[in-house]
Amino acid sequence: MAGNKRKIERDPLDQELLDKIGARLRILRKEKGFKNYEKFSYEHNLNRSQIGQYEKGQNMTLTTLAQILRALNVSWKEFFSVGIDKTED
Repeated sequence: MAGNKRKIERDPLDQELLDKIGARLRILRKEKGFKNYEKFSYEHNLNRSQIGQYEKGQNMTLTTLAQILRALNVSWKEFFSVGIDKTED
């Protein structure tokens, strides 16, 4: 069925985490002097529309997050040290 995309329902806590990750990416991008994600994407050879979606809380792979963090010159430790709550099981 071409064109029939199924919306994936996520646990609200999972979506909250994705939203926090997206917000953190947006903050870091702006701190690095990129006012918009289009210019950041272009200069770092990243998919423009996907970066915008990730900043809005769309799911991404760890390798994609690693790519973005490298472009931002931010370590994993630095990325997760601020703005993202740690949870315990």
